[in-house]
Amino acid sequence: MNNGKGNNSSRKFSSSKPNKPKFGDDKRTNSSGDSKFKKDNTRNSATNKPGGFKGKPKFDTKPKQKIVKSLDEDIRLNKYISNSGVCSRRDADIYIQSGNVTVNGTVITEMGYKVKVTDVVVFDGTLITPEKKEYILLNKPKGFSTIGDADRQTSNVMDLVRMATKAKIQPIGRMDKSTTGLLLFTNDSDMLRKFSLPQQRSPKVYQVSLDKNLKYEDLERIQNGIHIDDHKIHVDEIDYVENQPKSEIGLKMKTANVKVVRNIFEHLGYNVLKVDRVMFAGLTKKNLPRGNWRFLTDQEVINLKNI
Repeated sequence: MNNGKGNNSSRKFSSSKPNKPKFGDDKRTNSSGDSKFKKDNTRNSATNKPGGFKGKPKFDTKPKQKIVKSLDEDIRLNKYISNSGVCSRRDADIYIQSGNVTVNGTVITEMGYKVKVTDVVVFDGTLITPEKKEYILLNKPKGFSTIGDADRQTSNVMDLVRMATKAKIQPIGRMDKSTTGLLLFTNDSDMLRKFSLPQQRSPKVYQVSLDKNLKYEDLERIQNGIHIDDHKIHVDEIDYVENQPKSEIGLKMKTANVKVVRNIFEHLGYNVLKVDRVMFAGLTKKNLPRGNWRFLTDQEVINLKNI
């Protein structure tokens, strides 16, 4: 169970040079995902049943966010709209100023206007209701994609988290059927927008399996930046995975686009057999078996918002 304090990748990477520091080596997390906390807070994506725990957990990891404390409490109209999942607060202000929002049948254009949960709010002709923010982390297995294939041979990732919540969650970013690892879902429109921006620079760590050993000179070329289609691709760190063949590579970079990860190695003449995202914006796979999901802790949500 992740305690929300300083998440690190559970993989260890090392270099062939004797004095080079180990990449991703953190004694608090080992490659098996062991933790000082023994509660199994994950949920099986097929049954939605917990795995149980072998001791008293330090704290409850289920989110406790609430939109309002009572039906009579006021909430800003732009936040009400954002909570409904239709757009961000910033975009909600634009719709309000344009006269596209009504409250109890009256057009509202006032910035900062407050409503109650019991009010009838119509956004651009559609009745909306506020929804609790949900944040779900999935360790995606093979065979599932964020976009269903036309031949219907590939299942959608939504099938894996469908029983987690009734909220209208969406995956952050895209992931093809052959890629495995961490995928975050939420109905928080602000966070969905934040992580879809090109300038979003949160770190991601991938373990890449190649069809042959990666030459050290190619590893250095990638570390120094390579040009692909007139674009220079930068990586934060790259190294061989510790105690594994030289075909197992650890790669840390800002992009959430798995296609870029594959292109790096294919550009140098390697076939990519597998890509596994082992860390996403500080979140790791620790205690999260393949095919299972879990809710983020309150602290993890705060950390994501502060990136």
